[in-house]
Amino acid sequence: MLETRGNSVTTPAVADRATTNWADDERVRKVAWAVAGTLAFLWVLHRFWGPTAGVVVQGMVIGAITSFISFGIALIYRSSRIINFAQGDLGGVPASLGVLCILGPGLPFLLALPLAILTAIALGAVVEFVILRRFFKAPRLILTVVTIGLSQLLAVFTTLMPRLFDLSTGSLVYESPIDIEFNIGLTVFRGNEILAMLAVPIVIGALGWFLQRTNYGIAIRASAESADRAALLGVPVKRVQNVVWIVATVLSTVGIFMRAGIIGLPIGSALGPTILIRALTAAVIGRMEKLPTIFVASVALGVLETTVIFTESNASSAKVDGLLFVIVLAALLLQRRGKTARGDEVSAWQAARNVRPIPRELINVPEVRYGVKALGAGLLAVLAALPLFMSEADLSLASAIAVICMVTVSLVVLTGWAGQVSLGQIAFLGIGAAVGGWLTTVWGWDLALVIPATGVVGAVVAMAIGIPALRIQGLFLAVATLAFAVATSSYALNQGLVSWLPAGRIPRNPIFGRVAIESETRFYYLTIICLLIAIAMVRGIRNSRTGRVLIGVRDNERGAQSYGINVISAKLTAFAISGFIASAAGAIYVHQQQSLGIQPFAPDRSFQVFIMVVIGGLGSIPGALLGPVFIEGLEYFRTSFPEAIADVLYLLTTGVGLVIVLLFLPGGFSQLYYDTRDRILSRIAKRHGIHVPSLVADSRQTDADPPPVLDPFAPPDQVEESGDDAGLVSAGENR
Repeated sequence: MLETRGNSVTTPAVADRATTNWADDERVRKVAWAVAGTLAFLWVLHRFWGPTAGVVVQGMVIGAITSFISFGIALIYRSSRIINFAQGDLGGVPASLGVLCILGPGLPFLLALPLAILTAIALGAVVEFVILRRFFKAPRLILTVVTIGLSQLLAVFTTLMPRLFDLSTGSLVYESPIDIEFNIGLTVFRGNEILAMLAVPIVIGALGWFLQRTNYGIAIRASAESADRAALLGVPVKRVQNVVWIVATVLSTVGIFMRAGIIGLPIGSALGPTILIRALTAAVIGRMEKLPTIFVASVALGVLETTVIFTESNASSAKVDGLLFVIVLAALLLQRRGKTARGDEVSAWQAARNVRPIPRELINVPEVRYGVKALGAGLLAVLAALPLFMSEADLSLASAIAVICMVTVSLVVLTGWAGQVSLGQIAFLGIGAAVGGWLTTVWGWDLALVIPATGVVGAVVAMAIGIPALRIQGLFLAVATLAFAVATSSYALNQGLVSWLPAGRIPRNPIFGRVAIESETRFYYLTIICLLIAIAMVRGIRNSRTGRVLIGVRDNERGAQSYGINVISAKLTAFAISGFIASAAGAIYVHQQQSLGIQPFAPDRSFQVFIMVVIGGLGSIPGALLGPVFIEGLEYFRTSFPEAIADVLYLLTTGVGLVIVLLFLPGGFSQLYYDTRDRILSRIAKRHGIHVPSLVADSRQTDADPPPVLDPFAPPDQVEESGDDAGLVSAGENR
């Protein structure tokens, strides 16, 4: 039977095929999903909050200008495969300059905005050329960590800028250059909102033209796939990177400048994790790739935030942070594995330098055997003798540093060995503190039971947070853990929202019902004992098959799978161990402080702890101890120096110190320690006439040497002289 359509004749089979093609059309499916998502979003808004039309439009405006920050994050990720945690601060410095010029000397808007944009161009070019280009060939994690240090450095400039104009900090809003306003319901839209509405299509159109029509835009897309391949094709990769950072800085500047005209520019806080996580959430929803999706997500998040703040006056901002965390997890879990970018498939994880054990040829040499024992005994003696030379207040600080060392040790397991980037480790400390304080004050548990119990709670929570790691690779997990840190600080530890949180003084009851720990000296010894137990536990894990599995999965996930390793189980094990240690440290910390606050668990503290472990050395336990001791120790002793020297020492404890250390010591301070150890071992080997291939780079194995062991998960005493205790997982690729 034939069907006639106009002048053409089709068969039923052709008609059915046309219908099928229409249903399978990718564009049709995208439109259908977009419509369904929009309707579902609007239904949720009206079901739970019922915003007015004016509130929705205001949220759309704020979300649209916030998308400029997200665009910058996406552009840098597309070109460099890193997540730029300094994106907000890059735009914050030029935008703050423009706003302060309006509020201070009264510079006209039409001059202040171009001044801010020109400053952004210069800042983006200088930051990329002077700092980031030094890490051009560094692993992607190292470069991402550098952006964290850069954000802290730029935040210092932003905080100091109001002093140049004799203005106080706080919410700074400039008046609109145009005197126009209109209403949508009860919501009034004034000149700055109108300017933002005009700026959005102009900026988006200019960005689209740049990416689609210019040679640099095409080069950005080319270098995003493979910088080396693009360079072979004649693309000036370094120049392209410079242009990308300039464009990203200008986008962020315009967004923050426009945002300041509507809701103000709170110096020192607006550009921190709280605002950054909003831009990162939209970028994650768009997979750091799809700019239209990122824009729609930013608008939707702006509407959601404005709606919640408008309809709920009780800790509405904290509820928004909690919702953002849920949205980030959902976005990561709903993403398909096969959609990850090619650059994310490759392990970028040589940032954590593999630490070789003492070669077995030398382990029984008297100088080595007794030297190791003497070093350990000396350190224990120093720790035991500290109360003899320190006051009670100083001992309290030493106890707090020991707690932070436990957190950094947990980061070595999760990030250094398992390759899972966590920027929310301080949140597990807060959860442990809340649960530990509650068990003591409400149930009256002994601290000997409280510490392991809170560790179990932290392990369970960490495994739940780690579920996205089963579906994504690369640095996306850092966004999820940062969102977790923000939500924990503002919502989960908010006593106005969570009624069971312990309030008031938390007692230090005798441990085991007998040993008093009320004094700072006794509590110091308790903290040191817990730290030593954590170190012993982590060392045991590293020397076991579990530790070798974690290293193998980090370095070569596919190679580990070829040996029958369950990668999912390995990652969740790392999360559980890390969460257990960090939360147990939280139980100790809340009893050391004898109160539960929010400030010690702020998201900024997560950045600081991560910087500590990177400065110390991400892949080793000594590095986890050196970082906190260096930074917290400098913070303590710098008050004893003249002001000029104290300021320099302060910079060394911030992002400046991080960048300097990574420039000269990519492996952190532990690199110095292990390099010195290897030089001493080489001299000992030479004096005794012992041939150690792992210590002599140009030596070769003799014919008498056995062939290398290819099993990456063999016991340590079966690993060959190469000393690579991470195993030869990479051999799986060559099988």
